[in-house]
Amino acid sequence: MGRHYGMDWLRIGAFGLLIFYHIGLVFVHWGYHAKTAHPMEWVAVPLQAVNAWRLPLLFVVSGYASRAIFAGDPRPGGFAWGRTKRLIVPLLFGVIMIVPPQPWIELTTQHDYAKGFLHFWAFDYFRFGTLDGIVLPTWQHLWFVGYLWFYTILLTLGIALTPRVARRWIGEIAGRVLAGPLILIVPMALLIANWSYAFPGARETHAFFDDWQVHRVYFPMLLFGFLLRDSERVWRAIRTWWWVGGLMAVAGYSYIVSVEVGYPGNIPTPRNVWYLFGCARAIQCWGAIVALIAIADRWWNHDHRLRPMLNEAVFPFYMIHQTIIVVVAGALLAYGLGAATEFVIILAATVMGCWAFYRIGREIGWLRPLIGLRKRRPAPVDGSAR
Repeated sequence: MGRHYGMDWLRIGAFGLLIFYHIGLVFVHWGYHAKTAHPMEWVAVPLQAVNAWRLPLLFVVSGYASRAIFAGDPRPGGFAWGRTKRLIVPLLFGVIMIVPPQPWIELTTQHDYAKGFLHFWAFDYFRFGTLDGIVLPTWQHLWFVGYLWFYTILLTLGIALTPRVARRWIGEIAGRVLAGPLILIVPMALLIANWSYAFPGARETHAFFDDWQVHRVYFPMLLFGFLLRDSERVWRAIRTWWWVGGLMAVAGYSYIVSVEVGYPGNIPTPRNVWYLFGCARAIQCWGAIVALIAIADRWWNHDHRLRPMLNEAVFPFYMIHQTIIVVVAGALLAYGLGAATEFVIILAATVMGCWAFYRIGREIGWLRPLIGLRKRRPAPVDGSAR
């Protein structure tokens, strides 16, 4: 299978949407590293439109991209090493150099921490413990990179240890399990079992070892994306049933909104509502993912001159965006601005900051691997110049 430009655009759009989502967290009543002085409960309504499926979709498109990379070099060892260099190196760089302003802003604005940033980074950040309940050092939003690496290594081990079973699973069994309407029924049933019965109301911790309710969702999402690239039966099912998935996603979101409106703020939510909320979230999640994949396949599967650059910029944008959001939001607290003005300033600063981070970083050879970019290939030598 050749390059699917629709999946590239879906990846670009999913990470771009993440920037708006994290900006929204500044203004909603949910917890976040930087908060406006006057959070608004209604902001939860648009955030819930994407909350259920934004991260599962990222793992699906990451799995799809991983399959494309693996097709270029089907050696499990080479694939694992390549993924390690592309993910672990920027993860470590991010934890040391990019993430630290985030916990510092959280501590200074929400925990009465009085020390400057340089003091915090030099003496408190690398304590390998907690400070006012905040674990330091931390990976913050870069948890996604760590989880993605771990899932990729698990997948690679499975392929290396059981190559025949892996080929059969990708080529036959998964296609049968997810054929026809089963493309909606099976994944939704598994998500409902996890979110409504195994872990009703459980929150993501992103601390890895106590995040099993998350691993049970995100790792299968990566596997689905991995098998999707070469499974025509699954593609046929998505192309046939996507509109049903879209309608189910809207129905699930409608119930979630009714819960947000009916139980605002700290009003206790009855346990039976949590079960139904988990079911609605599962239906919204998978229905939206199937619909979005089909939309990308049907209407977005064409190239554009900006696609290669945007596709390359995704990782650097992801690495830096939340630090910019948190720092700017924390700095704006001193000016007493209105929420609309804060939003415009944060959005503009984030877009310009991400763009500058990518454009400058891509031109510095030694910095490229640290921000998730491949090393530049040496320019070909002109034979006539020899």
